[in-house]
Amino acid sequence: MARDSLDQVSEERTPYIGAMLRVVWQWVRDQLYAGVIAAGFDDLSAAHVGLWRYPGLEGVRPSQLADHVGITKQSVNDLLGHLEAHGYLSRVPDSIDGRARVIRLTAKGRRLAETIYAAAGAAQLQIEEILGPRRFAQLHSSLELLTEQLEGSIR
Repeated sequence: MARDSLDQVSEERTPYIGAMLRVVWQWVRDQLYAGVIAAGFDDLSAAHVGLWRYPGLEGVRPSQLADHVGITKQSVNDLLGHLEAHGYLSRVPDSIDGRARVIRLTAKGRRLAETIYAAAGAAQLQIEEILGPRRFAQLHSSLELLTEQLEGSIR
């Protein structure tokens, strides 16, 4: 196929749902980080905030977290090291397997978590305002169904 033909095909193609979900997810991440900075947690990067995913970090092993967020164990441990050095969490021996470590949030870490979850709630409200209640409810229920069906197939 000639180069001009390839350009024409890509110009006619609409974005796949994954591309559109990525745009929304990036917007949500930006909202979370902006909320964290506005709350005075200015010693963190967006990558640190990105570690907080539902249901949270408390009691999670760093290796599980790496799998959950899709980055290397070394990267997770670097980010956790920064969070630990700044008083947000500690990594303690796992009570089930003493060779492993689990994350325990400090009071400062719990305040950060609440700030992140509040920012996530505010972002969700903004999405609901954009879509309206009916469309938002449809989106929410569709995403719940997809999550239930696909969650076990991730990694």
